Amino acid sequence: MTVSLAKLALLSVVMTASLHSVAQTSASSRELPDAPSAKQAERTAPAEPVKDESSLGLLVKRSRVFPDLATSKGPLTSGEKFKLSVNNTLSPASVGGSLLGAGLSQAMDSYSDYGQGAEGFGKRFGSSMGRSASRQFFGTYVFASALHQDPRYFPIKNATLKQSLVHALRRVVITPTDDGGHAPNYSGLLGILTAETLANTYLPDDDRTAGKTFKRAGKSIALRAGTNMLKEYWPTIFKKLRNKPAQQN
Repeated sequence: MTVSLAKLALLSVVMTASLHSVAQTSASSRELPDAPSAKQAERTAPAEPVKDESSLGLLVKRSRVFPDLATSKGPLTSGEKFKLSVNNTLSPASVGGSLLGAGLSQAMDSYSDYGQGAEGFGKRFGSSMGRSASRQFFGTYVFASALHQDPRYFPIKNATLKQSLVHALRRVVITPTDDGGHAPNYSGLLGILTAETLANTYLPDDDRTAGKTFKRAGKSIALRAGTNMLKEYWPTIFKKLRNKPAQQN
C-alpha cells in the first residue's frame, strides 16, 4: 500500500512537471506530439470533410461582381461579415439586379401606386435596393454573426451540371458554419423574411399584407437559387476574363 502511494505521488510529480514544461514550450513544439494513441487518432479522424473541402472552389482574388464567393477557408469575424454585407449590397450584381427588377416591375406596373415615368422607376429601384440592403445586413451580418454561420458561397470545382444544380439549391437551405460544419441556413432565410417584413414600412399600402410579404420572400429565395447557380460557374468565367488580356498579348 505504501509502495503504491509512493508510486502515485511520484507519478503525480512527474505529470505536474510535464504539464508545466509543456505550457512553456512554443507553438511549434506543441504541434509535434510524441506518440498519439489509437483513440486519439480516432478522435481526429472525423475531420473527414477534407474530401468536401478539396472539392470546393476558392477564388484567388475577391470578385467584385459576387463578393461573397470565398477566397479562403478560414472563418470570418463579425466585422468581416459586416464588411461583406456592405460589399454585397453595393456589388454590380446587386445594383444591376435592382435596376433590372425595377424595369420589369415598371413594365408590369407592379407597385402601381409608384406610378410610371422616371419618378416611378426611381421609387421601384429604391425599394429594391432597400430590400437588398436589409437582406444583406440581417442575413450576412446580424444573423450570421449571432448563429456563427458562414454567409460566403463555396462553389464546387470540376462539377457536372447536375452536381452544380444540386449544390446551388442545397446552399439555399444549408450553409457552412464558422467551425467548419454545416447547419440549416437560418441566417439566410431569416434575413430574407426580415427584409421583406421591414419593406412593409415603405412599400405601397396594397402590398403590405402577410400574403404578399411571404410571396416576395418566396421570390427572393427562388432568385437566390438562380444566383447560386451563376456563382457556380463564375470562377470559371472570372478566370477566363482575367486571362484574356494575357492571351491577346
